[in-house]
Amino acid sequence: MNTNAVIIAETSADATPIAEQVTGIAIEWGLKIVSFLLVLLIGMWIAKAIKKGFTRVMEKKGVDVTLTKFLTSLLYVGLQAFVIVAALEKLNVKTASFIAILGAAGLAVGLALQGSLANFASGVLMIIFKPFAIGDFIEAGGAMGGVKEIGIFTTTVDSPDNKLMIVPNAQIMGGKITNFNANGTRRVDLVAGIGYGDDIDKAKSVIEGILAADKRILKEPAPTVAVVEMADSSVNIVVRPWCSGADYWGVYFDTTETIKKTFDEQGITIPFPQRDVHIYEHKEG
Repeated sequence: MNTNAVIIAETSADATPIAEQVTGIAIEWGLKIVSFLLVLLIGMWIAKAIKKGFTRVMEKKGVDVTLTKFLTSLLYVGLQAFVIVAALEKLNVKTASFIAILGAAGLAVGLALQGSLANFASGVLMIIFKPFAIGDFIEAGGAMGGVKEIGIFTTTVDSPDNKLMIVPNAQIMGGKITNFNANGTRRVDLVAGIGYGDDIDKAKSVIEGILAADKRILKEPAPTVAVVEMADSSVNIVVRPWCSGADYWGVYFDTTETIKKTFDEQGITIPFPQRDVHIYEHKEG
């Protein structure tokens, strides 16, 4: 027997199972990779379709654009994560550990960003319940001014003296919110003081004439002109006309000035705080 022939035959016999094993492994992993890619591609396509459908539904229902974009993005990210996990299953990747790691990381991030998350939650509530809108004049979170922008985390306000204020949403939702434009009209509160020697009825008639001549002042509700207090140096008359929110400051300043000028013309005094001093002479003896 030829020894070389025997060695070649044995080598060929051993090589056949190895080739078959390699081929089997290649086919097995090839199928897994194909399955992984199919699940990934089809899943992402379905996720995009769901995202578009969800956006259309939100738009038809008239949901705020900012909230729609945020919820749509949140939904899309969640669907993508689900698709990726499902695709990894096709590669026999143990996704339970992967999910646990993601959960732990999410918890750590949540604890680190709890302040931001509070602002985020408050921003969502503001968008849903709409305590105010862009352009409204508000007082909230330690700021007063016109609302310029409502964001997910902060609200931007322009102060009356044109300062830009960025207020955390949690600070706004955690306290009292005063919306000066919500009801459309506002009452102007003024106090006009006259001397004790002046005619109250004449003063009230002058004030009522001033209010009636101003077209910005509403007829309904009717303005209130009434004596409110007998102070130390004056008889105080409250002046409370109603106007649109946009005309508030104009009416406030103009009415105050007009009352002063008209009182001067009509001889009605506007007293200032004063004190009468009586001197008694004491003679000894």
